Amino acid sequence: MASAEVVSSFVQGTPPGELKEVVQSIQALTSDGDPSLLQHPKVKAAFQNYNESQLVCAKLSGGSQHVLVSPYNRLEGNKYYDTTTSTSFTFDHTTQKASNPQSYTHDSTNNDLISSIQKSLATHVAEHYPAQSSAAAGSAYTVASPSETPTEIAILISATKASPQNFVSGRWRTTLLYNTGSRTLTGTIAAQVHYYEDGNVALNTTKQVSENNVGDSGSEIVRVLAKLEKQYQEEVNRALVGMNEGSFRGLRRQLPVTRQRIEWEKIRGYGLSDNLKGNK
Repeated sequence: MASAEVVSSFVQGTPPGELKEVVQSIQALTSDGDPSLLQHPKVKAAFQNYNESQLVCAKLSGGSQHVLVSPYNRLEGNKYYDTTTSTSFTFDHTTQKASNPQSYTHDSTNNDLISSIQKSLATHVAEHYPAQSSAAAGSAYTVASPSETPTEIAILISATKASPQNFVSGRWRTTLLYNTGSRTLTGTIAAQVHYYEDGNVALNTTKQVSENNVGDSGSEIVRVLAKLEKQYQEEVNRALVGMNEGSFRGLRRQLPVTRQRIEWEKIRGYGLSDNLKGNK
């Protein structure tokens, strides 16, 4: 029977949008399909840590709005709040379902600035992130004020796109903290992609970002956020192009079975079927 430590490692390594399949695999690995292993304290903690660190999105019951979970908008137990919809909700970390939405406003000394950031962030997200309706895909954002650090405001964006029929899934996460005293913006931007048709290829990249002298209005803060996201996306694109033209080409066989070099620039002109016919 799989141990709680092994199951926890499976949960922590789950690709974007594939937790349901991982849970099914965990149950299949147990000798009798006993679901109690998923209720083990270590496993439950792994589910919560995974969902919060991944900024997992979920739809509120009875509506189409997506919300996200994180350490910054957690209340007590499995309850979280969302400033976009002004609600609190209960989140099941195993099924990734949000339920029991209730009207809620989080009191903070930064409420005015949070509202200003929220307004500008809504425009940014609508322009750059897809609005998906399925449970396995979606985008959400929220602005939270961690009670233990009243001088910080957390700005969170999460977008997931899972397409099982095409054997691909991915998630973008922006986690930035704005310090109202120093007017700095610091945090991480991360992208994760999993492609698993006839193989298993994963991309997992994270960048630490920081900006000083940001300004003290919502529009200025979101403008800097957009700049940091654009810089990161351009860096990832350049890295992928360089990998395709360098590393991947280096993995190719230099001489095929014909012992003649392939001219990769003319690869579209090669016809495998024609060559086979000619060898008959």
